Amino acid sequence: MAVTYAIRFSVMPDQRVRFLELLNDVLDAMRRETTFHDAALHVDPEDENRFLLVETWESHDDVVTVQLNRSYRHAWHEALPRLLEAPRDVSVWEPLRADRGGSGLQQVFGH
Repeated sequence: MAVTYAIRFSVMPDQRVRFLELLNDVLDAMRRETTFHDAALHVDPEDENRFLLVETWESHDDVVTVQLNRSYRHAWHEALPRLLEAPRDVSVWEPLRADRGGSGLQQVFGH
């Protein structure tokens, strides 16, 4: 069953550029994973140093046992304590429905 992670980051202002560089490298690499569904990075319109990353994967077990251990994530994980004002806030969700603009198609997940 697919799983979605909502991850909130509060980045130190002087580390914003480095944070985005490292995260963009991870996001670019994730895109090639066969169990990856999608991801969207958002910024708080009232605070340019607050971010929300929403990513969906095929399974939680795969994320925990395989994806988090990929070599392209090492620099990212090692740098996080120096980039963030507080630990990231991660919550786990099960997708029920996803709508995408443009095609008018709707994807419904069983529950």
